[in-house]
Amino acid sequence: MGRKGCPDEYPISLHLNGYEIAVFQLTKYNLDDWTYGYLFSEGFIQDAKDIETITIDEEMGAIHVSLHSQLDEEQFFLKKKHYTAGCGRGVTFFSMTDVKNFAKVAAGQKYLLSYLLKKRSEFAGASSLYLETGGMHGACIVEEDGTITIREDIGRHNAVDKIIGHALRKGLPPERLILLTTGRVSYEMLSKAAKFGFPVIGSRTAATKQAVQLAKFLNIEVIGYLRGKMATVYTSTGRVKNDLSQEIDLERSIEGGN
Repeated sequence: MGRKGCPDEYPISLHLNGYEIAVFQLTKYNLDDWTYGYLFSEGFIQDAKDIETITIDEEMGAIHVSLHSQLDEEQFFLKKKHYTAGCGRGVTFFSMTDVKNFAKVAAGQKYLLSYLLKKRSEFAGASSLYLETGGMHGACIVEEDGTITIREDIGRHNAVDKIIGHALRKGLPPERLILLTTGRVSYEMLSKAAKFGFPVIGSRTAATKQAVQLAKFLNIEVIGYLRGKMATVYTSTGRVKNDLSQEIDLERSIEGGN
């Protein structure tokens, strides 16, 4: 039996204190979470309380945000924009040099590899838009009690912004969360995770060389190819213990681009 429908994407412009930041390709679900997550990830806000109002006009394809404080135009709009490699057009104001100045992530919890694989399976089974269309990316947070929350979008970086926005609005402590994603872990996705403070990131696919190098620098555990009983742990912070077959590549790392 075939899929029920095609994935949706729409051009939506984001306006902050009257200034248009950019136009993004987004799926029209959880746009409020995306707005909080994107603005936090890019440094426009430091807390959910920094936002005074959000108006989402789906018909006009626009999101209007007012902050409690004045916007530092020079800080953001004179900086070079970096267009992302993700599906769905994205833009970030942070360079690799900027991200290396982020605070290193706190120690966080320790997890069994079998637990991460189990949660990745739950994530896949509960991704409703992907199950309907076959063409969506997803991001999932796992809380300390095992509760999972999922956000989906045509773009993998958009999905991560949505789940960060959800966590930010709920006031969830990042050091007690796991971030799981369907997409490749790029430097841009790693920077979003680092900005929020996730200590562990897991993906069903690979991490880029630049993301792994950055993760090691910022003390973040990155696990790729979480599928069935497979996994590759690219880093060595000690947060993940291999309690499965020794065939699982728990100690693989990428040093200096090799």
